[in-house]
Amino acid sequence: MTSTERTDVLVVGSGFGGAIAAYHLAAGGARVVVLERGPWLEGKDFEHDFKLGSSYTRIFDFVIGDGMSVLGGNCVGGGSVVYFAAMPRAPRFVFERRGSIRRRMWPATISRDLLEPWYDRVAEAMPVTKQDWNDVTYAGGLWAAACAHAGHTANPVPVAVDNDRCTNCNWMMAGCRFDAKRSLLFNYLPAALAHGAEIRPMHEVQHLSLTDEGGYRVHYNVIDDEDYRVHVGSGEIDAKIVVLAAGAGATPVILQRSEQALGRMPHAVGRYFSGNGERLNTAVIDEDRAREVLGLTREGGMAYAANQIGRGPVVANWDRLDGTLPEYSRFSLEQLYFPPGLGTILAQAPDATGPTWFGVDKKEMLRRWQSWLTIFTMSEDDNEGVFGLPPATGNAVRISQQMLGRGNLRYHPTANTLRGWAESDAAVRDIIERDGLAKVMPWTNDLVGAYTVHPLASCRIGDDPATSALDDRHELRGHPGIFVTDGSAVPGGLTVNPAMTIAALAERAMPGIVATARQRGIPVTYGAPGPGGETGGRRAAAPLVADLVRE
Repeated sequence: MTSTERTDVLVVGSGFGGAIAAYHLAAGGARVVVLERGPWLEGKDFEHDFKLGSSYTRIFDFVIGDGMSVLGGNCVGGGSVVYFAAMPRAPRFVFERRGSIRRRMWPATISRDLLEPWYDRVAEAMPVTKQDWNDVTYAGGLWAAACAHAGHTANPVPVAVDNDRCTNCNWMMAGCRFDAKRSLLFNYLPAALAHGAEIRPMHEVQHLSLTDEGGYRVHYNVIDDEDYRVHVGSGEIDAKIVVLAAGAGATPVILQRSEQALGRMPHAVGRYFSGNGERLNTAVIDEDRAREVLGLTREGGMAYAANQIGRGPVVANWDRLDGTLPEYSRFSLEQLYFPPGLGTILAQAPDATGPTWFGVDKKEMLRRWQSWLTIFTMSEDDNEGVFGLPPATGNAVRISQQMLGRGNLRYHPTANTLRGWAESDAAVRDIIERDGLAKVMPWTNDLVGAYTVHPLASCRIGDDPATSALDDRHELRGHPGIFVTDGSAVPGGLTVNPAMTIAALAERAMPGIVATARQRGIPVTYGAPGPGGETGGRRAAAPLVADLVRE
């Protein structure tokens, strides 16, 4: 059965971009409906296993493309529920990047300094805290000690985690059942609900069309709770403003499918996709050398053997985040825990005499899995991803009843991207293999392609209409009243975890979205404090609001 409803604002997705928009618009007096394609789970629902149908498979979306696979959140709260809560701010040089278009990718109105007050707002709302060395896990401590031994620095990563609640169980990717991770379930989303916003899980938006009044009709399917391939209903909602925040792997697909009804989309919709230059290396630590070279010990007489204990990431090496270095030579190296469910498949065995990702040598590597240390690279890629024709429904063709799909993304790394990966691989080897500490191998990019947990830039902001889908206020070019506030709006790779920047950009976009909403007859105001009532960040951002409001 199909029914048509009306609301002031329709938000697609409930991750950072969607939750922040829903809160500010609802707090300002607008009627807000949020459609989320995944389930609505809370602490007691998050399970510590990898069985099909558990929380792990229900709240993830893993889409296999041509040369690139994308792992993202699929639940109320989006990526904030499944991420590792690392919240660094992007380096200054990122905002001056030229990339494949050979001129500044970011709008002239955005720099690190101009984004700083919006970063502060997010830091208050989550909140984000700086860890000290007493908070660092065994794996983080090992990585820090190895960096120091090789003459490099190491830094505790700022996180949105309540360390008093954290049990170091290392199940963060399956959702935090101890409510230690400060996901959007504890700040922006409950605040949006308190102001009257409505959140509807298991609602997957398919496309947009125009209404006779100049607004937009949002067409959706209702997804079965257990088998995401099954549609149990459909509907339509009319809205004066639409905020797309379905993620960089889904937002461009929705817009591609909407082109027939809305008219021509900007050229950059579904182009310039970035995987944040991500790459993984797994080291197998020699326990004796860790004790002798680094002087490490822990209970039971072991030096390390603690891959599974703690949380990740907690420590990063940022020595190569140096704006004086050439583009594509800048990257961060972050200790990361990746659950064995994926790591056992994709990690390659160092010094194998036969195949590197299966066989006898791989079996021996798996036997020593507690001595693994995974190093995560975030570098500068060339924005070479392109989305092909959209599937009939959703963002991918579902292969299994949950989690797994085949998408239309094509990603073939350029020489620039490959050079960045090669330099980062060499840096990892120099640190972790020094004095026989470990043996290291990258994951199986050559066999399965690249992969990212931080998809970006598929509908990016910019000043050049030829290479950006959105203007500097996040409004879709040629389609007034449609805004994009998720990771797809970020112009390119950030060389660090992007959640903090995605959230800061969404905060910055809100005054302009409110101004457009007022022009479209919505009685909404801007100026709500942070979800927890904080005011410091609001005061710092206040002088910038006038430049973002063009009524």
